[in-house]
Amino acid sequence: MRAEDDTTSERGGGVLWFLGTLALAVAVGVVLRLFVIGVYCVPSGSMLETIQIGDLVLGEKVSLALRDPEPGEIVTFDSPLVEGETLVKRVIAVGGQTVDLVDGSVVVDGVTLDEPYVGDEPTQSLSDLSGSAGITYPYVVPDDCIWVMGDNRTNSKDSRYFGPVSVDDVTSIAVLIYWPLSDFGLI
Repeated sequence: MRAEDDTTSERGGGVLWFLGTLALAVAVGVVLRLFVIGVYCVPSGSMLETIQIGDLVLGEKVSLALRDPEPGEIVTFDSPLVEGETLVKRVIAVGGQTVDLVDGSVVVDGVTLDEPYVGDEPTQSLSDLSGSAGITYPYVVPDDCIWVMGDNRTNSKDSRYFGPVSVDDVTSIAVLIYWPLSDFGLI
């Protein structure tokens, strides 16, 4: 009779160990997702050719506790247009910098940006693409804000449409495309 009790006890211990390990894994996953990483699906072509439609992007959140986003970085942020939507764009300028759109080029603080990540020339003037934000150029980005644009300049609703983005609305810095595997790589 004693041998049966030992077997039952071992099974119970194994189940408890499994459930404890599972609970720990879930807790670690939740903490990572809330405070360390974000996972985002890019639904549009606004970041072509850098990020393709449907790519899954991993963003890291830890840096944002230590510093603000910097020009050239790709960030995710809460959409100022649609509640609950996250957008992915490139930081062009930060608070205090002056942005201008001249002859199809972006000029920051009087210097035309070298943007090898931007594909073809825009099919229309960048300054003609301004939206409802009432932005006039040159434009000085307010403190604690960033100016963002999609790499696909003629197909991107970005700061030209909705104005600057508060650094408080930035949710992560995009670092990796992890799916599909054909697009896998650091951003």
